[in-house]
Amino acid sequence: MATWQCVKQCGACCYLDPAERPDLDEYLSPKELELYLSMVGDDGWCVNYDKENRECRIYPNRPRFCRVETEVFQDMYGIEPEELNDFAIDCCHQQIEGVYGDRSLEMLRFDQAVGF
Repeated sequence: MATWQCVKQCGACCYLDPAERPDLDEYLSPKELELYLSMVGDDGWCVNYDKENRECRIYPNRPRFCRVETEVFQDMYGIEPEELNDFAIDCCHQQIEGVYGDRSLEMLRFDQAVGF
């Protein structure tokens, strides 16, 4: 069985362009939406994403909408704990494909890490 994990130096989820995520207001509170939008750089990437090192500069203090945690996903998306693993894998697949492509090194590294 595939088990979700974050793959270092991917950063696909740090591509925050609101045009790519039209339903933000459905799962973010008004305050969270304001924070989210303030984090979007001119190029659509999070202003806290270090593109050179491909990592988050605020990782320990990142907002809750940047966290893949059981209670966050249950509250934001209505995902039950037993569904989180498969849901998170699907989310990463969609985001990595959209940002880097379905045959990208990032996709290959993710699939290898989760056991696909």
